[in-house]
Amino acid sequence: MLTIDTLPGNLLVRRPTMDDLKSVYELVNTCDLADNGMPDHTLDELRAYWQSPDINLATDAWTVVNSQGQLVAYADTDSEGHGEIFSFIRVLPEYRNRGLETHLLQQVERRALERVPQAPANVRIALYNWISHSDKTMPHLLEQQGFKQVRSFWRMELAMGEAPGVPEWPESITLRTLRAGEDERTVFAMMEKAFQDHWRHTPTTFEQWARWQLREETFDPTLWFLAWEGDELVGGSLCRYEKELDLGWVGQLAVLRPWRRKGLGMALLLNSFGEFYRRGIYKVGLGVDSQNLTGATRLYERAGMHVALQHDTYEKELRPGEEPGR
Repeated sequence: MLTIDTLPGNLLVRRPTMDDLKSVYELVNTCDLADNGMPDHTLDELRAYWQSPDINLATDAWTVVNSQGQLVAYADTDSEGHGEIFSFIRVLPEYRNRGLETHLLQQVERRALERVPQAPANVRIALYNWISHSDKTMPHLLEQQGFKQVRSFWRMELAMGEAPGVPEWPESITLRTLRAGEDERTVFAMMEKAFQDHWRHTPTTFEQWARWQLREETFDPTLWFLAWEGDELVGGSLCRYEKELDLGWVGQLAVLRPWRRKGLGMALLLNSFGEFYRRGIYKVGLGVDSQNLTGATRLYERAGMHVALQHDTYEKELRPGEEPGR
């Protein structure tokens, strides 16, 4: 690994390689357990991210190691090219408040500024960082660096002690699972349309969407539930089983505007819960914007879910301009 900086306390800042994958995952998992009391990432997820075009480990990621070679901090940044640049920083609890967070924030911002000219002209550029709501160190440091909190996201969960209720489907709705090799682009188009109402949604491409939704490690077409009215796809629940977490995950749940508040969202949710229960998977979860404008949080609460953890999103404007993709 290339050493790019030396910090007080015999700490070295280095670029990671794929050989560091497990060590970085263990660091992130340790931070999750300390801040949230539960794991929130998987090794497969991190591997897929590192192997994706979204990040170049040689320019977009940093690790900090101590004199014994132990990994004590990690940071990365990526951009989808719309003017929104994302960053992630985690420091072991015993190494917090020693200046590592500030140093890594400065590295991340420096790299983000290098990306600004690559974005479309006149588009607003912002750098985002998300942290656990329980992290008591980062909020003050982020604010010192010019960030402000703009949103909170919840991981909601349900532990099923008994079979969930039977879904009640609106009239004229037909449900079936994904026909692999046939339905994917239709599902993508429906999801893009449905998520237009979500905070800071920016258009994506089918290839970007498929890279995460169709990952070999977790993709299961029998857990993609599609609601049709005739030949029109009007809603869907795209689920997967996270083996490392022993958790049924509702990755994307969406209903097109004309079909909202007619019971379709609840039916899709209960159907997903029911299938996980039949497979012997009794804990389910999903992620949601706490200020979701479509009523999703109320839907999940009615289905018996509760907030298991919260992440807070911080933003720093790097260049003013028009909102991307809007």
